[in-house]
Amino acid sequence: MYFQRLRDLREDADLNQTAIANLLHTSQTVYSRYERGFQTIPVEHLLILADFYNVSTDYILGRTNLKSVNK
Repeated sequence: MYFQRLRDLREDADLNQTAIANLLHTSQTVYSRYERGFQTIPVEHLLILADFYNVSTDYILGRTNLKSVNK
């Protein structure tokens, strides 16, 4: 599965793949594979990214178009 939203969120925040990879304690290559759908993103990384961008995991996964997290 290709995660265009991962790329869109990263670019909207004016960050490069290396910065997000550092946040996740992984390599830029691995993070790039997440964005391109060549590697499954672990739940732990998905949760970190959702918290970082303040969006729901469902938004990242394309299950909803609502960005905001209802808390």
